[in-house]
Amino acid sequence: MPVIKPASVRDLKLRVNLAEVVTRVVTLRKAGGARLKGLCPFHNEKTPSFNVDPDKGFYKCFGCGKAGDAITFVRETEQLNFTEAVEALGKRFGIVIEYEEGSGGPSREERSLRQEIFDLHDVAAEHYFQAFMAQDATGGFMRALWTEQRRFPLELAGEFKIGAADETGSGLGGVLLRRKFSEEALRRCGLFFIYDDAQITLGALRPRFRGRLMIPIRDHQGRVVAFTARQTARTPEDDPAKDAKYVNSPETPIFTKGNLLFNLDRARTEVGEGRPFVLVEGQLDALRCWSVGLKTAIAPQGTSITEGQLVLLRRYHAQVECFFDSDSAGQKAALRFLPMALRAGLEVRFLTLAGAEKLDPDLLFLERGLAGYDDVRRTAQSAMAFACRAALPDPHQASPELKSRAAQVVYEVIAAAESQVARAAFVAESAGHLRLSALAAEKDFQAFLARLQRQASARPARPDEGPAPAEATRAAQTANPNTPEHHLLLLCLHFEKLGNPLSHAIQPEWIDTSEGHTAGRLLNRFLAEFEHDTWPGRDHLDHLLETPEERAIVATLLFENPGIDEPVKVAREGLRQLRARALEPRLHQIELALANPHAEIESDPISLLKERSELQRMLRKPVILTVVV
Repeated sequence: MPVIKPASVRDLKLRVNLAEVVTRVVTLRKAGGARLKGLCPFHNEKTPSFNVDPDKGFYKCFGCGKAGDAITFVRETEQLNFTEAVEALGKRFGIVIEYEEGSGGPSREERSLRQEIFDLHDVAAEHYFQAFMAQDATGGFMRALWTEQRRFPLELAGEFKIGAADETGSGLGGVLLRRKFSEEALRRCGLFFIYDDAQITLGALRPRFRGRLMIPIRDHQGRVVAFTARQTARTPEDDPAKDAKYVNSPETPIFTKGNLLFNLDRARTEVGEGRPFVLVEGQLDALRCWSVGLKTAIAPQGTSITEGQLVLLRRYHAQVECFFDSDSAGQKAALRFLPMALRAGLEVRFLTLAGAEKLDPDLLFLERGLAGYDDVRRTAQSAMAFACRAALPDPHQASPELKSRAAQVVYEVIAAAESQVARAAFVAESAGHLRLSALAAEKDFQAFLARLQRQASARPARPDEGPAPAEATRAAQTANPNTPEHHLLLLCLHFEKLGNPLSHAIQPEWIDTSEGHTAGRLLNRFLAEFEHDTWPGRDHLDHLLETPEERAIVATLLFENPGIDEPVKVAREGLRQLRARALEPRLHQIELALANPHAEIESDPISLLKERSELQRMLRKPVILTVVV
């Protein structure tokens, strides 16, 4: 792996706008001054505590403690190493990355596999789109399918890069070989069937998709990561998945079905007050919504909705409207979906159409356009109304036993909500829908919760519950802002002129550098740089930071406004605390020994008296810190 020049990293940080990097993942709003705020991408939260300061180039979550700069953010959110993150930012912002020893950048073999597969999918998407637009038999057939059978506008195909694969795979293998993608990338991109022991040649690359309409799948940052392939009359008989209407790419290093939602990359920029996400069942449904002007439609990737997808949604907007089929399968899907949505903090409504047994978004919008959306919104059902109807379609004719069983189903949904206020409101609403006494429903719900708690208490704790003791201790110590090391580290970063005087005034043994004391280890390391006049400046500390904990604490301290009017006075107090913590235990030990003449002591009383006198003198001595302004 090539080494990126430090100067190139510094240049990248100066030129990259952190807010632009973060807004690909988090919706940010102004929070006073230059700061921006949004929902943290690193933990599930309902009240924004994730702060971004574009001027300083740092972010900080006051909920989970995550902090860092643009490179750290890309590493954390895209699961990249340092080099990959710098390369990704360089490519995104058009910044040339330079490498040590004049290498000019990594070779194909050295390049990040993930980044190479991203590049490969860009090439594949463009190739399939050109096949769709080609003036040949395949292109003509696929365009007719798109515009005449599916009745989509051709412009929509261009906007979403809809593609085509002919009966032989449209020659994609040859294109990728000519572009010199690595063997590993070709094996793991998911676009081909390749025998494990086969040498990579054109004949060995058997296309996964043949005779199908190709729909690119993008992640929430807009990068093509996979494809959905729609069966057509041109799908060959020897296709291994001939009978499957839709075939998705398999999971790869850049594609996990349960972590993505189709069209989220576009929809997340369209949501807002009065414009909720609209969750539909399929990708073509989402495309139909987009084509008529409903820009907030999203769809799962051919699988049941997952909690990870819902947490991802919650980062951008809390409201979701759902098109679920009104048949039994759709109702069961809704009951699986609702608890996850409530846990994620989403507000959910279900769209229905009066007098319609089955609601088909594709047909609805094709016939009525955007007006169809207004129709279904007028008769939308709340989460509890839909859940109660799914659990008990006809409460007027139901026996008390049926109502009780239906209530238990609904209580399981309500229990997923974290807010006590929301739970109480849901119980009251569901009692009305199920035609139950509100008081009886509340008592039954409390009994249901008590039963859940007893069952949870009876289960043995899993070994993986909670952090390991050492990790918990390290996390607690790293987060502790009340140590003198922490205060002095803050001063070194925000008042760099204090660094050199502190390096000469502090004895190394005064600093706690024990395991888990991140601030102490950093302070010791930074003071050594100041002492030897090699301090690189607070914006260029990458080579001095060895662990994620160290990067997090430095980013946190740099993000904070220290609010210190007299930094020299604060530095002297920090010095005094360090000195007292280091010397007072020994002084106390000596005094105990001298007070007990029968105790065995390590040296004679005269030596102890002299040592005590010296320690007392040192502790009384005023702290002197000379700072040249």
